[in-house]
Amino acid sequence: MPLTAPSHRPRRRRRTNRLLAVAATVLTAGALAAAALPATATASADESGRDHGGHQPDHRPGRYQDVQLLSFNDLHGNLEAPAGSSGRVTELQPDGTTKTIDAGGVEYLATHLREARKGHRYSITAAGGDMVGASPLLSGLFHDEPTIEALNKLDLDVTSVGNHEFDEGATELGRLQNGGCHPTEGCYTDKEFEGADFPYLAANVLDEKTKKPLLKPYWVWKRQGVKVGFIGVTLEGTPDVVSAEGVKGLTFKDEVETINKYAEELRRQGVKSIVALVHEGGFPASSSYNYDCDSPGAGDGISGPIADIAENVTPEVDALVTGHTHAAYVCTIPDPAGKPRMVTSAASFGRLYTDTTLTYDRRTGDIARTAVKSANHVVTRDVPKAPDMTRLIDRWSSLAAPIGSRPVGYIFGDIPRDGTESPMGDLIADAQLAYGKSQDPETDLALMNPGGIRAPLTYAATGSEGDGVVTYAEGFAVQPFANTVNLKDYTGAQLIQVLKEQVSGPNESAPKILQISSGLTYTLDLTKTGADRVVMDSVRLNGSAIDPTATYRVASNSFLAGGGDGFTTLGQGTNELVGADDLTALEQYLTANSSATAPITPPAADRITVVR
Repeated sequence: MPLTAPSHRPRRRRRTNRLLAVAATVLTAGALAAAALPATATASADESGRDHGGHQPDHRPGRYQDVQLLSFNDLHGNLEAPAGSSGRVTELQPDGTTKTIDAGGVEYLATHLREARKGHRYSITAAGGDMVGASPLLSGLFHDEPTIEALNKLDLDVTSVGNHEFDEGATELGRLQNGGCHPTEGCYTDKEFEGADFPYLAANVLDEKTKKPLLKPYWVWKRQGVKVGFIGVTLEGTPDVVSAEGVKGLTFKDEVETINKYAEELRRQGVKSIVALVHEGGFPASSSYNYDCDSPGAGDGISGPIADIAENVTPEVDALVTGHTHAAYVCTIPDPAGKPRMVTSAASFGRLYTDTTLTYDRRTGDIARTAVKSANHVVTRDVPKAPDMTRLIDRWSSLAAPIGSRPVGYIFGDIPRDGTESPMGDLIADAQLAYGKSQDPETDLALMNPGGIRAPLTYAATGSEGDGVVTYAEGFAVQPFANTVNLKDYTGAQLIQVLKEQVSGPNESAPKILQISSGLTYTLDLTKTGADRVVMDSVRLNGSAIDPTATYRVASNSFLAGGGDGFTTLGQGTNELVGADDLTALEQYLTANSSATAPITPPAADRITVVR
């Protein structure tokens, strides 16, 4: 089932008026340091006819040429400026304090990227996966066609796939790449969807039958003798974080082995400058986007899966653009030869972009690694909105409005999704418990995976609905996956094992703390390690200890019920009942338990006692 990449068809010529003049200077959080080697060359337009700097070629290239690499990751269809904490970044101040900055929104991202390209004759824009999936209603309602259209307008050159590109399966990913109207819903506008004007790369995603990559494994950017290769991979563990239906018929291979294989293939083709787009990430020591993880005393810089990947990927790769963890970092990690190599991530939701300078040596065809400089920049909202993006949002919003603007509930204050246990997580778990009891009165509790909570609910109105009103669109942003709410039976011993799996096995280094419904309480001791972090004698349901031999009826979404996120024991439940989708459960709970005069108070998030 290999999917055709866009290079197999004529590349559409991009309109030159996409690079709009910006009326104000873009404010960025830090200046990109000048490269250590001189850049004397000028550029001609690339094969698409685009010259970011608008300069005429002078055909006298020098030895060294600076190539600008702009990158971002984990957009997740956030075209409108994301609300609440999802739309803020933390900035470290010179005196050591921090401040938060409102950030994101594709209207602003377009302005920042277009301004950043000015004066750069050689400029590439790349992404690290999860451009779509888990998207707000504006994009998700239309199977992310609006986001692909926006990325085309952003002049994105290339991206890797992420795990969320597989939320609707390989066939739908192929449609996003190649175009065509949705197979069951048809065309949403009077024009057929054209698909992505850039290649999705999936080097480590193989068709089980053919053993060949589902999409192109790599792509080469060329301009006036300069060649930069891009290899795209997603995390090998994608099947663990995507529904079984989404990855049916696919095999996901090791990231390092795959990158090394195709780096060698590129080198045999004469491409010696290589960037890996890796949809896997790490965890920096600071949540501030401008934290200097290479400074003395910064510890290990970043931890997590990407550190191991970066340490083992061949030295032939000159830089890694990463994602998945929604963290922000610009770090160097030594390659297997001990040479520092840049590893970057630009948080998520279009709140940041990374500006990296790759100094290309025309004599060797390779990157002068000592000259690589990089910095993350905030997509601030104090710049003019890109008019073409505003038109795009308005057009799709008008189609979504009849559905999205419908009120479904009322809240007394913000319901955030942050923390080990979050108010939003508690609310969802309570909603699924209530739904479960409506299907089977014997339902005892509900569990919710934290990664499935995609947005908070904010008290301040995001449109004309009024403060405290929760619209269908806001509920959709919280739970966009269309998972069903499933009921299963487990023994008490299995239930205890599920709690242990939050902090052991594949989840030991990066715990996934389940959000729990009212009535279930326990203590989590983070001073301990592994499964011992769950204090066994503290686990109570409605005040009583869990009986290992008793049977408990548990509600959870279909992803968890299938053993997703490393919770293999949840996949072993019996007597399954498949219910309606999880958004319906949340909507029904909000409608039944709130009104304009009696809004829901945000849950206290006090069911899990955390010892640090």
